Amino acid sequence: MNLADLAASIGYSTPPAWRILTKAGYFAGLSGAVGATVAYAAVIHPALRLPENERGDVEALRRRTATYLAWTGAVLLVAGYFQLAARVAQAGTGMPFADALTPERIWAFLRAPAEKGTWVAQGTVYLVQNTVLVLASAMLVALLVPRVRRHLNTLALTALPLALAVSLVAAIPTATPKGVDQVLDRAFTQIHIVSGTVWIGGLALLATLTGTRGRLSENAGALWADLWRRFSFVALVCVGAVLTSGLWMTWQQVGGIGQLWTTTYGLLLLIKIVLVLGMVAAGGVNQFWLMPRIAQARRSDSTASLLRLTLRHFPRVVWAEVALGAAVLAVVPFLSGSARAEAGSRPAVANGSIFAAGAALVLTLAASLCITVRASDALARRKAPSTP
Repeated sequence: MNLADLAASIGYSTPPAWRILTKAGYFAGLSGAVGATVAYAAVIHPALRLPENERGDVEALRRRTATYLAWTGAVLLVAGYFQLAARVAQAGTGMPFADALTPERIWAFLRAPAEKGTWVAQGTVYLVQNTVLVLASAMLVALLVPRVRRHLNTLALTALPLALAVSLVAAIPTATPKGVDQVLDRAFTQIHIVSGTVWIGGLALLATLTGTRGRLSENAGALWADLWRRFSFVALVCVGAVLTSGLWMTWQQVGGIGQLWTTTYGLLLLIKIVLVLGMVAAGGVNQFWLMPRIAQARRSDSTASLLRLTLRHFPRVVWAEVALGAAVLAVVPFLSGSARAEAGSRPAVANGSIFAAGAALVLTLAASLCITVRASDALARRKAPSTP
């Protein structure tokens, strides 16, 4: 049975093309803005400030970073507009997407009064969200102006909380959540979105910055070793957050492991899980194979080996992670409904046993991540091989 037959037999409804494109575009824009600004604040800015860096290397990376951030702002602005139009089309019964693109329809949607039983209108929440989005985009797009780039730190670090708020504000409930489950659903969903966008968007930024290697000095390997080391920690935190929140969301949407291949939603979710695990595996290659060799080359002051490892071998793996991340974003818009609903299972209800099992899984995951760091450090302390 192919995917179309399976969908027809169990009632899966494929989202319309405009919804798939707008949702994928929105998450791509969000990944670019959030991931790039977080990576700049936590990785690039601290590394470029070190006094041992050569001025030419620092300036080359700053210029490329400013250009990249500016374009992420432009993409977020365009993607945000289409995402808002998609919300308008979904709110209007039978409204064509082309009609939802008109400013009049959008403004009417944003000004719609609050429904009974809510403390704020949903349109008001989206109005605040998109105001924040425009501000974040404007600050990033301004970096296209050469004279403004000297204020890269100020603009990027100011745009960071605004870019995060684009996602967080949209999650504000318009009515009091009913029970702990709804509160946890919103919290874990935002953790999943933010950590995923930081992970994918940060990888994309650093992979793009490796394109400056032709303009860098022979001593740039040390700078890039520091960049990769700092981002490895950020990525490790993101992996933990993505997996933890993903476990909760999977339990909410899937009633049993068999539903992963007996429902359309489950099959799509399984594809997403495989792609994410592929990213984790690629990160493992960096953590257990490349990072130790980079540390050994840096300790032995092997300039050529360090440059080769940081700007040739490492980026290849990172680009593979970026490709897998893009595939994840392409799958997300198809995750409509839930496997539980398709299979006729009861909705998920949390209880003490579920919380205990979840806590045990989180502790196990945290322990495994700590072991990963220690194992990587132990490998780095081993005697350097004769060839990289």
